[in-house]
Amino acid sequence: MEKFVIAGGRPLEGEVSISGAKNSVVAVIPAAILVDGQCTIENIPNISDVKTLINILKDLGAEINFENNDTLSINSQYIKSYTATYDMVKSLRASYYLMGALLGRFKKAEVSLPGGCDFGFRPIDQHIKGFEALGAKVNIDHGVVKLEAEKLVGCQIYMDVVSVGATINIMLAAVKAEGTTIIENASKEPHVVDVANFLNAMGANIKGAGTDVIKIKGVDGLPGGACHSIIPDMIEAGTFMVAAAATRGDVTVRNIIPRHIESLSAKLVEMNVKIQEGGDYVRVIGADEIEKANIKTLPYPGFPTDLHPPTSVLLCLANGTSTVTEGIWDSRFQYVDELKRMGAKIKVEGRMAVVEGVPKLTGAPVRATDLRAGAAMVIAGLVAEGVTEVYNIKYIDRGYENLEVKLKSLGAQITRK
Repeated sequence: MEKFVIAGGRPLEGEVSISGAKNSVVAVIPAAILVDGQCTIENIPNISDVKTLINILKDLGAEINFENNDTLSINSQYIKSYTATYDMVKSLRASYYLMGALLGRFKKAEVSLPGGCDFGFRPIDQHIKGFEALGAKVNIDHGVVKLEAEKLVGCQIYMDVVSVGATINIMLAAVKAEGTTIIENASKEPHVVDVANFLNAMGANIKGAGTDVIKIKGVDGLPGGACHSIIPDMIEAGTFMVAAAATRGDVTVRNIIPRHIESLSAKLVEMNVKIQEGGDYVRVIGADEIEKANIKTLPYPGFPTDLHPPTSVLLCLANGTSTVTEGIWDSRFQYVDELKRMGAKIKVEGRMAVVEGVPKLTGAPVRATDLRAGAAMVIAGLVAEGVTEVYNIKYIDRGYENLEVKLKSLGAQITRK
C-alpha cells in the first residue's frame, strides 16, 4: 500500500497551476453518453476517478482516445449496454450520473449503488424523485437501481434539499425528454454550470444553470462534434491556498476562477492571511499569527464542504477557539481522530467541531479516511514538526492530480513510497 512521507516545517513558496475540476469531469464524462456522435473534452485531470469512468464507458461500448494527456475524444455512438455492474462502479461515488445519462439515452438503466468515499449517509432519494417525475419507474433490487420509462416527459420538479448530484442527474435525464423540465431549488455549483455548458455545446437547450431555477427544453438528439474545456478545480485551488496559509508560505495559485472560491478567500482574510487576486490567479501570503474563525459549510456560494477538512488543519494553528459546523453531510469528522494523533485539540459535538488552537502539530503515522480528509492529512504533515506518514493515499489520488509533484515544486519535502 502506497503512502506519503512528509518532513514538515517548510513554508511553501512559488507558483502552482490548477488542474481541471474533479467534481465537474466526473459528471461531464457520463454526460457524453447522451451525445449521438463524437465529442472532445479538454483540461481533463489525471486522477483515478477519471480512469475509472473511462473504463466504464469503454465497457459500455464507447470509443475513447486520450490526446496530449489532458484531452479526451469520446464517441458514444456504439454504446449498446445500459447496465453498470457493481464491479464497474464500486470505487466511484459519481457513478450515479450513469443513471441519468443512460436513462436519457435508452429510457432504461441498471446501475449498482455507488461506492467512493464514506463519510456519512448520502441518499439518492432526490435523484429518484426526479426520475419518477419525468416518467420513469424506479426499483432498487439487490443493490441495483433499475430505471425504465416508455418515454420521458418534461415536468416541474422542486428539490427538497439543494443537491448537486440530483440536479445534474435530473438535467441529464431531461435533455432528450419531451417538452420542458423545470428544476426549482437547483444547485448553483460551478460544476452544474459546466455540465450544462457541455451539453449545450453538444446541442442541448438548457437555461438558468448557476441559478436556483434551471429550464431544460428537450431536444431530439445531441449531434456532438463540439469541444468543451473543463473548468479549473476550485477545491484543488482551495487546498493549495490553505496549505500556503498553514505553512506561512507565499504561493500564487494559477489557472483558477477566483470568484468560485470567494468564500474561502474571505475566511482566510478574516484569519489574518493576505490575499491578492488577479484575473485567473490568487496569491496567498501566510501570517505568523493566525486568527480564530467560525466556519459553516453550505451549498454554493457558501463555504464548500470539500474544503472543511483542510481548513480545520489551519484552525488547529490559530489563536483561540474556532468552530466548524458541517451543513451538508451527516458525518464528515472521521479525520479528527487522525489530527488528534498529531496533537490537535478538537472536540466533535454532532455536526460541530470545536477547535482549540495549539502551538504546533507533531508528525505521526495517519491515514486518509476519504479524499478531502486525505488532503487535510497532507497539509497537517506539511506544518508538523518531524515526519508524518499518510496512508490510504488511494483516496487522495481520486481527486488530486500529481499532488506530491506540485507540492515538491513549492518546496515541500514529500515522497510517495
